[in-house]
Parts: sequence; structure tokens; C-alpha cells
Amino acid sequence: MRRRILQSTLLVVTITALVLGGPLAITTWQLVKDLTTAELTGRLEVVATRLGSPDASIDVPGVELAVPPGGRLLLLRDGQPTQAVGSTSVGEDPVFAFLPFGPGGVLRLEEPRSIMRTQQLQVTFIVLLLVVLSVSTGAVVATVTARRLAEPLSDVADRAARLGAGDFRSAPGRHGIPELDRVSDVLDTSAAALADLVQRERELVGDVSHQLRSRLTALQLRLDELATHPDPSARREAMAALEQTEKLTAVLDELLDAARAARAAGAEVADLREGLTAVAEEWRPALKAEGRSLKLRVPDGLLARVTPTRIREAVGALVDNAIQHGGGTVTLSARSTETSILVEVADSGAGVPEELVPHVFDRGVSVGSSTGLGLALARALVEADGGRLELSRARPAMFTIFLPAARADDVVSAPRPARTSPR
Repeated sequence: MRRRILQSTLLVVTITALVLGGPLAITTWQLVKDLTTAELTGRLEVVATRLGSPDASIDVPGVELAVPPGGRLLLLRDGQPTQAVGSTSVGEDPVFAFLPFGPGGVLRLEEPRSIMRTQQLQVTFIVLLLVVLSVSTGAVVATVTARRLAEPLSDVADRAARLGAGDFRSAPGRHGIPELDRVSDVLDTSAAALADLVQRERELVGDVSHQLRSRLTALQLRLDELATHPDPSARREAMAALEQTEKLTAVLDELLDAARAARAAGAEVADLREGLTAVAEEWRPALKAEGRSLKLRVPDGLLARVTPTRIREAVGALVDNAIQHGGGTVTLSARSTETSILVEVADSGAGVPEELVPHVFDRGVSVGSSTGLGLALARALVEADGGRLELSRARPAMFTIFLPAARADDVVSAPRPARTSPR
């Protein structure tokens, strides 16, 4: 995009310079010739005034001062020899001007054409230099404009890509370009609306699945009792109904599994050390500006099934929360358990107030002037990969992400990195 903007701007500047520079150079060339002729005519008028009488000779003192350097003044009269003052050689094709002087007389002032040609070349060179300078200035302006437009557009495109990947965090930064800032505002609004929609969808699925399971369990218990009824026909009907109930339960489980798999469609086996190291490097400058530090404790070979962009954004939201509301050193660590991978973000601040502990992940809940969206969106990102985010310690605060560990078949089927050197 930057290249296209730069090329388009440079093309317009170049065409404009050629359209204006060419005619300007030709006009300047002709203007120098006209000015030279006008100057010679003016000198002739001075000479005519100095001579006065039409019968006078051009040997009058002071007339030679009106002759330009290298030039020649001629007085031509019918039937009389030509009188000359100045240089004897002005070239084969001199620049000249003439003025009638008395009956049958003409004053002619000549100048070597090389003098005018030198002036024409100098002035034309200046014009062309100005054209080149204009193109160079246009190139600089085009480069700055292309960068000013391309970088915000790339940023907006990256934000849209993150939004599609499930990162619903808003971006407070703006670019100073009204149209692009409007797009950023729309993306923020869309992100908030999608986050609400996804959260309500998850809550609805959870509530519906819980209610259905409860009702199906109660129904199975009643059918189990009917299956012991002394009437054989009642037992057969109870067993058939119980079989259908079990099938319905299996269908419900499959639908819930399919929904979870669709949410985690982008999940892959990833080494958490690489992703968490990138998060640490991203947020260290912000902590350093606050006079704080970040410690990273992540062992090698810690594999989890995650979407890399989601986990990075979720952990980044937790670190940002620690910067905004915590204190002291921020510790980012990861470890494995028998069933899952744990990622922990902790700080040494005052922690979460007691009254906010049950609502810390609710949207709009914040102890400061922030929007209260960061933790809610972090939980949504983690849950999208089938994980879980909890406040494991309130004071000082520590948040724990529970991620599904990589299965044995995932590790076996994962592509091996290509060798970069021969054995």
C-alpha cells in the first residue's frame, strides 16, 4: 500500500513538473532573447540621442560606452561608407537591433550570439534545477504522506485481523486522521458488541446445557424406577424411553463438543515460552517507564493447545491490568500439572478489594478510571480456546490461566522443524 501511494504521488508530481517545466523552460529561453533585443534597442536610442543630428558621425565621444562588450555599432547611410565602432568580429550570426536614423540612415547594434546563448543556458538551467527541486520536494512529501497513511491503515488492518481472531480489546490510540479515527471508533464499537454477544452466547449455552442435563438426569432417574415396575409392558416402555434419553444425552454432549471445537478451531500445539517471551518483551518498556520490572519464568518445552494470538492478547491484558492497578514487580510464569498448563500473572500491589473479588471479570467493573473491559475480554479469549481464567489470589493479585495441555497424538503429528544445516 505504501508503495502504491508513493508511486501515485510521484507520478503526479513528475507529470506536473514536466507539464509546467517544459513550457517554462521554452518561455524562459525566448524571454532572454527578447530581453537582449530590447536592451540593444534601448542602447540604440541612447546613441541616437547622443548623436543628435542625422548628419553627425558616430565618432562622437561617449558613443562607445553604449556598445556592449564584444559588440559593434554600425551607421549605414545610402551612398556613404559604413561607419563602425566597437569590435571588428561579432561572429557570423550576431544578435542585432536597428533604429532608423535620419533620411536613408540606419543605426545597427550587434552583439555576439554566444553571449545571449550563455545567458539562455544559465536561466534554463536554473529553471530545470527548480523543476528537479520541486520533484525532490514532492518525493519527500510523498514519502512522508505514504508513511502517514500506510502505517495507520496497516494498524487498522491488524486490529481487524485481531478482531476476527477473537481479540475484542479496544485500542485507545488514534492516528490524527479523521477518516481512519472514525474506522478505529467503529472497530472499538464492534469489538464491544461482539464481546457482549459472545459472552451472552457462552452464558446461554452454559445455562441451557446445565438445565437440559439436570432435566435429563431427573428423567433418567424416573425411568430407572419405572424400569423396575412389575408390569412387563411398563418395563419395556420405560427401557425404550430410557434408551432414547441416553441417545439424547449423547447428542447434547456431541453438540457441546462441536461448539467448543468450533470456538477453538484455530488452536494448535504451541510452545508457550516463545509466545510469553514476546509478551514480556512487549510490556517491559511500559513497566520500565513506571520504574517497575517484569520477571519471566517459563520452562522450555511447555506445550499447550492454544491459538497463539489469543493467548498472547489474553496474557497481555493481564499484564496491562497489573500495570494499571497493581504495584511492584510483575511476574509472568507458567507450569504444568497432570491435567493442564497453568499460566500465572502476579504483582506485588495491594490486590483486588474484597467487594470486587466476585465481580472482577464483569464488564465495566474497575477500581480506577479504566473501562473495565480488559479482564472480561481476557477471560473470553481464554475460554474461546477451551481454557479457563480465574483470580487465584486476591491480595496481592494473581490471575491463573488454565490451558488444555497438548495430547500425545498432537505432539506426534506436529510438524518437525526443518534442519538448517547438514549432519
